[in-house]
Amino acid sequence: MTVPTSVLALAICFPTLVTFVYFVVMADQLASIQQASYGVGKFLQFVFPVAWVALVMRQPIRFSRPTMAGVPAGLLFGAVVLGAMLALYWLVLKPAGFFDQPALAAREKITDLGLNSLPMFVATALFYALCHSALEEYYWRWFVFRMLRSRAPLVSSIALSSLGFMLHHVILLGTYFGWQNPATWLFSLAVAIGGAVWALLYEKSGSLLGPWLSHLLVDTGIFIVGYDLASDLIRSG
Repeated sequence: MTVPTSVLALAICFPTLVTFVYFVVMADQLASIQQASYGVGKFLQFVFPVAWVALVMRQPIRFSRPTMAGVPAGLLFGAVVLGAMLALYWLVLKPAGFFDQPALAAREKITDLGLNSLPMFVATALFYALCHSALEEYYWRWFVFRMLRSRAPLVSSIALSSLGFMLHHVILLGTYFGWQNPATWLFSLAVAIGGAVWALLYEKSGSLLGPWLSHLLVDTGIFIVGYDLASDLIRSG
């Protein structure tokens, strides 16, 4: 039994809807309302795959045992992206003032969410790097990519799952950099490339461990940049 096209389309688009509601529709609401809407949306997103497989497809929930296959390549890719990201930020983009405007939006969001203290920021960074990255790999690679792969060629499955993975990042990046800023679209393309690499790693290894560790390193880089943009605000909180 395969997942209907309509359900796959919903799975691909739903994270973008959650991000749109959180970053755009709820932008002027109280932080508690923003967090509640985001929490509900994320809960539905991450529960849906196991609920569909167990209750509709009536199949046991099976995750392949983590293996070292794909781990070296995943760590290498993640380390290269992390190094390139930080080098580009500190050596080129920050000195050029490229992040001056995004920093204002980032600081505002950090304040709105109550992350303007070191313990809260570190706890959030650890959660996203360790847990949220794992949940995204389970959602996008174990469910979306795997279901696409059961009915489509490898290249098509990688392309569709990676574009879906990219879409909600477009909204996030557009919020910080602006919709007409080329950086929004270049960084979004980089996200899609990352998603394609992780899907290919999952295809070759059959394990989420390599993609997750790679994803973890990239998310770590994002929070390092975020901390640098608002370090004075976070330390004084």
